[in-house]
Amino acid sequence: QVKVVESGGGLVQAGGSLRLSCVVHGRAFSRWPMGWFRQTPGKAREFVAAIRGNGETLYSTDSVQARFAISRDNAANTVYLQMSSLKPEDTATYYCAADALKAWVTGRNVWEYDYWGRGTQVTVSS
Repeated sequence: QVKVVESGGGLVQAGGSLRLSCVVHGRAFSRWPMGWFRQTPGKAREFVAAIRGNGETLYSTDSVQARFAISRDNAANTVYLQMSSLKPEDTATYYCAADALKAWVTGRNVWEYDYWGRGTQVTVSS
């Protein structure tokens, strides 16, 4: 059984940094596309970044790409999201997702991912 577990969230001041980690338990995931999404109350879950099995990366916006970096350690079955220059609008619950079927279309859609973690809260104070 596959289990996705995020960690690394917390409270940080604007301009600060956090590194989120996502461990996939139960299957080797080296070929799986992996994604990070975020959600705030009352809003839809939105795409943040993704990384394919070959290391190709994708970001939601230029602003995110300039401040965040997604990476993976296949030996550790772990994906990371390094977040820098954080802004209050980055406050959200961040979710890690695994595309186990490798049915990559764009990598930006919630429905492309098969396994989800429970999320980790990131709060950026102004």
